[in-house]
Amino acid sequence: MGVFRHTWLEARKVFVRMLSNGGAASVSGDALVDALDPTKRLCKLIISCRKASALEHELDHSGVRVTPEVAERVLERLDNAGMLTYRFFEWARRQKRGGCAHTVRSFHTVVGSLAKIRQYQLMWDVVAVMRKEGVANVETFCIIMRKYARAQKFDEAVYTFNVMEKYGVSSNLAAFNSLLSALCKSKNVRKAQEIFDKMNNRFTPDAKTYSILLEGWGRAPNLPKMWEVYNEMLDSGCQPDIVTYGIMVDVLCKTGRIEEAVRVVHDMSSRGCQPTTFIYSVLVHTYGVEMRIEDAVATFLDMEKDGVVPDVVVYNALVTAFCKVKKFDNAFRVMDDMEGHGITPNSRTWNIILNALISHGKDDEAYRVFRSMIKRCQPDSDTYTVMIKMFCDNDKIEMALKVWKYMRLKQFIPSMHTFSVLINGLCDKGEVSQACVLLEDMIEKGIRPPGSTFGKLRQLLLKEGRKDVLEFLVEKMKMLIQEPLFD
Repeated sequence: MGVFRHTWLEARKVFVRMLSNGGAASVSGDALVDALDPTKRLCKLIISCRKASALEHELDHSGVRVTPEVAERVLERLDNAGMLTYRFFEWARRQKRGGCAHTVRSFHTVVGSLAKIRQYQLMWDVVAVMRKEGVANVETFCIIMRKYARAQKFDEAVYTFNVMEKYGVSSNLAAFNSLLSALCKSKNVRKAQEIFDKMNNRFTPDAKTYSILLEGWGRAPNLPKMWEVYNEMLDSGCQPDIVTYGIMVDVLCKTGRIEEAVRVVHDMSSRGCQPTTFIYSVLVHTYGVEMRIEDAVATFLDMEKDGVVPDVVVYNALVTAFCKVKKFDNAFRVMDDMEGHGITPNSRTWNIILNALISHGKDDEAYRVFRSMIKRCQPDSDTYTVMIKMFCDNDKIEMALKVWKYMRLKQFIPSMHTFSVLINGLCDKGEVSQACVLLEDMIEKGIRPPGSTFGKLRQLLLKEGRKDVLEFLVEKMKMLIQEPLFD
C-alpha cells in the first residue's frame, strides 16, 4: 500500500505541476468581485475540492452564509457535478439556524443531477423530502420519467407515473403527455402507443398528446403509422396546432421528403396558420444539408418577406447551410447580420462553425475562431469537448490541456464526454499518470466513465505493471455505484 500511495501522489504532483505552468495570475478587479460573490466563491470551493468526502468540512469553514437564492444558483451551475452537487445540497439543508429552505427549482436540479449519474435511490430520497415538505409537483415526476427513459429504464418511467398519487401529486394530462414524450424521445414509440391505447380513457388526449405520438412514429421512422395517428387525431375532433405542423415538417425533412414538407407548409398557411421560425429553420437546415444553398437562402428571404422575424435558431440553420458548402466567409457575414439585428450568436452558432472547420481540416482556423469566441460568448460542454478532441487527435496534448485549464479557470464542470476525450488522448500519448488523476477526479464528481475509456486505461496500467493503481480505481468505481454517502 505504501508503494501505491507514493505512486498515486507522484501522479497527482505531475498533473498539478503541468497545470501550474504559465505563472501566477495577478489579482484583478474581476477576481475581487468573484471573491465577494457567494455563488462564485462556493462554486470555486466545490470544484476545487478533490475529495467528495471532504467537501462538508471545506464548506463549514468557508464562512459563506447560504440563502435559498444562492443555493439555487450554485446548484444550477454545478448540476453536472454529480455527488458534489448532492453533498452541497444536503450540507445547505443542515446549516445552523434552521438550515437553508431549498426552492423547488433547487430540488429539481438535484433530482435531475442524481438521475444523470444513476443514483436513483438518493434521487427518491430527495423526492421523499419534497413530499414531506409539500413541494413535490407534476414537474418533479416529469423530470424523473425523462431521466429514466433516457437511461432506457422504461418500466421505471412507467412506475414513476403510477406512484405519483403516493407522493401526494395527482396524475393529470400533463404528466401523461410527459410520460409519452419521454418514451418517444428515447426511441420507444411502441411502448408509448401501447400506454396511450390503455390509458387514453383516463384522459382526454389533446393536440400535444397526438403530436408526441406523431413525432415518435415519424422518427421511428414509420410514416404510414404517423399518418394513421394524424387521421385518428382529426377523427377525434382534435385540430392540429402549430406544434403539430412543425413536427410533421420536421419529420418529413428528416426522412428526405422536403418537397412534401413544403406542401404541408403551404397547406397550413392556407388554413390561416402562419409558419413559425422553427418551421423555417427546419427547411433552411434541410436545404443546407442537401447542399441546396440557393434554396436555403431563398427560404430565409421568403420568411422575412412574410413578416416573420428571424431568431437565433433560423440564423444558425443558415450558418450551417453555408458551412456545409465550405462558404465560411458567408457564415461569418450571417453572424454579423445577426448582431446587426440585435441577435447575439450563441454557443451553438460558434460550435457549428468550429465543427465544420475541424471536419474540413482547418484546425488552425478553428483555434482562431475559438479564441475569438471566448471573448464574446460562454463556451458550452460541446465547445470544450470538440476543441480538446481536435488537439488530442492531432497529437497536441499540451494544447488540449491548455483548453482544459482554461475551462477549469472558468469554473466550468466538465461533462462525461469532455473527461473521456482528454483521458483517451492522454492514454494515446502514454501519459498514464495524468490520465489516472483525471479519472479519479471524474469519479469523485460522481461521473461514471464509459467502459471504453476505463478499459483503455486499464490495459495501459496492466502493461506498466501498476496493478495497485488499477485496484484503487476499481474500488473507486464500486464506491461510485454503491455510494455510501456519509462517513
